[in-house]
Amino acid sequence: VQLQASGGGLVQAGGSLRLSCATSGRTLRSYNMGWFRQAPGKEREFVASITYGSGITSYAESVKGRFNIFSDNARNTVYLQMNSLRPDDTAVYYCAADPVVIRGRMMYWGQGTQVTVSS
Repeated sequence: VQLQASGGGLVQAGGSLRLSCATSGRTLRSYNMGWFRQAPGKEREFVASITYGSGITSYAESVKGRFNIFSDNARNTVYLQMNSLRPDDTAVYYCAADPVVIRGRMMYWGQGTQVTVSS
């Protein structure tokens, strides 16, 4: 399983960004996909996930109502639309995949993409 995250950048508070995670092969048809983030000095934390097949989504409380995870099977890509960004959303964001896990530590990880939100 290969995962390639992109789309990070610098944005002002209240702005939006869309992260992309390009996957290999039939990953989206066989693996739950998740986004995690790690801020400086903090542990990596769950942000959002989407299950394969049923497409059930799950969100951390801190991003619920602001972030949206969705997938495009034709493009083998999962996205994280981030709206109403806040400075405390600043972190390195990682996409991940797992055949079973939905919110915990997943099996496969992509490289991170930096998101910086200025106040």
